[in-house]
Amino acid sequence: ALNMKACFTPVASPESNGMSEAFVKTLKRDYVRITPLPDAQTALGLIDGWFEDYNEIHPHSGLKMRSPREFIRAQNQ
Repeated sequence: ALNMKACFTPVASPESNGMSEAFVKTLKRDYVRITPLPDAQTALGLIDGWFEDYNEIHPHSGLKMRSPREFIRAQNQ
């Protein structure tokens, strides 16, 4: 109904590991390191917003400086 196509990357493949590592690197560089985090509770309270920003607003060079959701919307048009 959503016109989605399943796409699977084998577990522990270089491609899936690389994507995971790139995401963690970006999260640390662009969110964690620039935010005062006095304790784990503060980080846990902010992580949902970080994920939302990463997916909706944050530009990605591999997506021609679009966010993942912008890229997906463009693909579906």
